[in-house]
Amino acid sequence: MSTETTLEAPLKESAVQPVREKKESLLSKKNIQVLKDPLDSNNPITVQILGICSALAVTTQVKPAIIMALGVMVVTAFSNLIISLVRNGIPGRIRMIVQLVVVAVLVTLVDQILKAYVYDVSKKLSVFVGLIITNCIVMGRLEAYAMSQKPWPSFLDGIGNGAGYGIILICVSVIRETLGSGSIMGYRIVPQAFYDAGYVNNGLMMLPPAALFLIAIYIWIQRGRNKKLINIS
Repeated sequence: MSTETTLEAPLKESAVQPVREKKESLLSKKNIQVLKDPLDSNNPITVQILGICSALAVTTQVKPAIIMALGVMVVTAFSNLIISLVRNGIPGRIRMIVQLVVVAVLVTLVDQILKAYVYDVSKKLSVFVGLIITNCIVMGRLEAYAMSQKPWPSFLDGIGNGAGYGIILICVSVIRETLGSGSIMGYRIVPQAFYDAGYVNNGLMMLPPAALFLIAIYIWIQRGRNKKLINIS
């Protein structure tokens, strides 16, 4: 009888010991995938078809496009992080209001920093910085990802989607500024010899429809390269 009790004791003790979950590293394969997907296979502009309006308007020059891309990346990343941290305390009926307040505070900070340090670019971007508040990419990631995921993956998701948005803006702006004005950020790209031979800057590239054409061509090339995206609409 005594031997049975001595055998049962360690079994009971081992049964109540909690199972320790293996901690996921900050740059695990899963987190890296969260960061990489929006750059190409789940790009917010070319695959999710979000943020098109600002892509048409701010891509006539490279410098405003870079500033806009950085602004959206900062707002998306930190709004994702903040909402993910407080997600369990947000009542479902007012979650959109809370999200808008967080985004509005971050956008106001970005706008004030732009006015303080790059005022000329801030004037060119004008209303589009304020419209980051209602940008479909920002609100979409908050609702679809940050509200149900942990803070660190949510932060990476925000950086990835902001970077994916920025890649398209910069690519489009490089082509538009090169063909539309013959230069990039004040540096002459098209040689003077071309102008002497009769080359004329393409005025169409400075109009919003040009950005739409270029994004459409990018989508065509992307889906031709990645067959998994063909049936996505």
